[in-house]
Amino acid sequence: MSNKYNYGIHSNLTATQLFLLISVDETMAQIGISDAVGASMIVAGSRFIPTRGKFGGAVKGTSVASKLSRSLLPFELKHRILPTFTSWTSVVLLRVKLTSHLGVFVGRAIPGVGWIITASDVAIIGYKTVNAYNRLVKPEDRL
Repeated sequence: MSNKYNYGIHSNLTATQLFLLISVDETMAQIGISDAVGASMIVAGSRFIPTRGKFGGAVKGTSVASKLSRSLLPFELKHRILPTFTSWTSVVLLRVKLTSHLGVFVGRAIPGVGWIITASDVAIIGYKTVNAYNRLVKPEDRL
């Protein structure tokens, strides 16, 4: 017979049901302003604005983040030393290009920072869920 657990108002839970409830609670505890910022950065960096023309091999479209950062940060350095990544949609298509334009650098970094924030939140939720679960269950049900 499998072990049964109580959690909050819920009783007679299996280990799997308990894990699910804990993960929902930890997700709700973690969701906050950083999640909204991360998601907004990812969307702002999505290339859905059409462009007139680009050279062969260039990534099609541009993003709101790119357009705004280019207009708000029109500064250029003497040399191309700022690394930028193009095509966040796929690791296979990810390319590193150097630029001297500060606005281009910031515009291309925005979705990457959004993905980092989101990945960090997912990792924190997973870590806290497993720890809370392992504190509540019997040794044979621990992860």
